[in-house]
Amino acid sequence: MEPCHRGTKLAQRPGKPSARADQGPSPALRAASAEARRRVVVFEVAGGGDKGPDGHRRDTLPIVRALKARGWDAEVLFYTDADRAALTAHAAASADAFLFRVNPGAYEGYSEEAFLQMGRDLHAAGCHALQHPDVMLSYGAKDSLVKLRSTATGLGDTEVYYDAGSFLAGFPKTLAQSDRVLKQNRGSAGEGIFVVKPHGWRRTRRLAAVPGDALVEATEMSDNSTRVHRLADFMAACEQYTQGANGLLVDQRFLPRIVEGEVRVLMIYDRPVSVVHKRPAEGAMSATLFSGASYTYDDASDPKWRRLLARWTAGLPQVRALLGGLDYPLIWTADFILDTNPDGSDAYRLGELNASCVGFTTHLELAEVVADAIISVVTAARRDAGADIAAPPATPPPRAAVAERGVAAYAPQAAYVVA
Repeated sequence: MEPCHRGTKLAQRPGKPSARADQGPSPALRAASAEARRRVVVFEVAGGGDKGPDGHRRDTLPIVRALKARGWDAEVLFYTDADRAALTAHAAASADAFLFRVNPGAYEGYSEEAFLQMGRDLHAAGCHALQHPDVMLSYGAKDSLVKLRSTATGLGDTEVYYDAGSFLAGFPKTLAQSDRVLKQNRGSAGEGIFVVKPHGWRRTRRLAAVPGDALVEATEMSDNSTRVHRLADFMAACEQYTQGANGLLVDQRFLPRIVEGEVRVLMIYDRPVSVVHKRPAEGAMSATLFSGASYTYDDASDPKWRRLLARWTAGLPQVRALLGGLDYPLIWTADFILDTNPDGSDAYRLGELNASCVGFTTHLELAEVVADAIISVVTAARRDAGADIAAPPATPPPRAAVAERGVAAYAPQAAYVVA
């Protein structure tokens, strides 16, 4: 269940003003979405490295087919800025909900800001966002780790720097306390993520801040390459990551058990459906395939993940509240790293969330679970709005094929009990 992109992650600096849907689309749009239709629109863009020979993402049409097998309708529309008004009117007039399946990146005729604003407008008009733009921004930004540091799976020793001044002042102090991990807001697959350790010196209780001329080892997680720098030089090179509208650096305590791998939980709305254990190559820390890591795929029902999933799912309402209170993303991932509690027991610490455009091309049977989740979420949203979805067909479509593949139908947040 790999993240489908290798480009810039969606992010937004807290407090930055932006055009939002609650400023109100036209009354015509609101009226167009008043009637339930049992229909979903999926938005893609042309081009990009995630497309198959037919021009679609490889996991898009399986979702469409699964919805149609359940008596719903779905269509795929290709977005361009030039067609934005027509696409907005069409979706608002014809669909109960929409889903964005677009990798963050550069495309011809595409502006990310305009695309996301279209989503806000559609949602405000009554066409339910299955991956609301502001949810994608909030969950996808690295500073979500700071917002969630007080949760059961959060790492308390987590800081964020939104400008060069705070970074230059704060990082020498945290480095004086422990080895650190610096994470830029952009990029993926370990790019711009550094493990920083002392080189040729030791920490003391009297050390309040590491001086700029001290040497440090910086290992980039994309390829496990390690270089020695003066701290001042390393920090000067990292200042670029604090620049721009979405610039920031997250600073976390280094977890030595990263060598045992990362654990990625694939979520369909509020339900974990699979777990990927990503083990680094011998002697390495990076868990990317490019760096030689190996991946093991397990169903979420596997007993060895019961404690992690119990702790994670129990805290989901708090996660939702701390990240803006909007609905969960439809398809998203949470990455965890092993740590050790004071009593010697295992703990899992949240290392990253991804809600921009998560793919499941290696397990396309999950399209069945995604379709069930869409129907459940949209039906509940329409009911809460006082506009019930029409009754399903008298004879439901056969589900034997799903059972044969071992994929359970979607049910909101199954209970995970710690044995």
